[in-house]
Amino acid sequence: MSVRIVEVGPRDGLQNEKTILDTNSKMQFIEMLIEAGFSTIEATSFVRSEKIPQMSDAKELIEGLKAKSINFDMLPCLVPNLKGFEIANDLGIKEIAVFTATSEEFNKKNINATIDESLERIRLVCLEAQKQKVKVRGYISTVFGCPYEGDTSLDTLKLVLDKLFSFGCYEVSLGDTIGIGHPEQVKKIYQFLKATTDMSKIAWHFHDTRGMALANIYSAYQEGARTFDSSAGGLGGCPYAKGASGNVASEDVVQMFDLMGISTGIDLSKLVKASTFILSKLGRSSASKAYQAKIAENS
Repeated sequence: MSVRIVEVGPRDGLQNEKTILDTNSKMQFIEMLIEAGFSTIEATSFVRSEKIPQMSDAKELIEGLKAKSINFDMLPCLVPNLKGFEIANDLGIKEIAVFTATSEEFNKKNINATIDESLERIRLVCLEAQKQKVKVRGYISTVFGCPYEGDTSLDTLKLVLDKLFSFGCYEVSLGDTIGIGHPEQVKKIYQFLKATTDMSKIAWHFHDTRGMALANIYSAYQEGARTFDSSAGGLGGCPYAKGASGNVASEDVVQMFDLMGISTGIDLSKLVKASTFILSKLGRSSASKAYQAKIAENS
């Protein structure tokens, strides 16, 4: 039995950290994550630098990784629109990620577009990606609730999900953007989608605001889920939720599955080294219990 863990620290984690890291540190971080055993590592995003300055060196980062002959099949990058895709494609990126939400208000505040407008942007990107034989992964935010609208609609989720698959996304990750989901809600969403959706194409992206991320991952796993997003050391916050701790830590996810006898393909000790490296560069600590325990064992 095995699960796939998609490491999002270099992109989703670092873009929400206040400190802007140098390109060489990011490259070393990604190399250490590869060494730890991750088969998919979200490397960066091609967004406007004034919007997300933490990702302003995306081109330099990719060129630096290319010079090291790293397999680009394992390094997806986020793109917000056609312009972002063109830059990524010119650099030889083999997989991109696109994003939208189930909340109109969230989309308007996050990307200045309605759900329908965001889907049209994605459709155009996916058309070009298909022409260039670039894989596309989708993200849907606010699946478990919105900081502005509260509860979000499962019917809207299904509509958006079906659109993304019709555009050619090979997989879609469902996001608990502000970390308010709970295990019974996970089951409800899984069962709602199961009747009409190939659940092997669904990934799960939990934030740990209320300390529920691992419980939610376990709940999804029990239902049949086998792909989960996580971030080394729990990197990243959430600008939409006060006090939100951000992404679930990869260490906690790997440790849980290791203890359950379920293979992740990740070496926890090497993962901790990667997290220690990047946390030292950021000048911050990790809330991950597995990370803290491993550090204590080695001290």
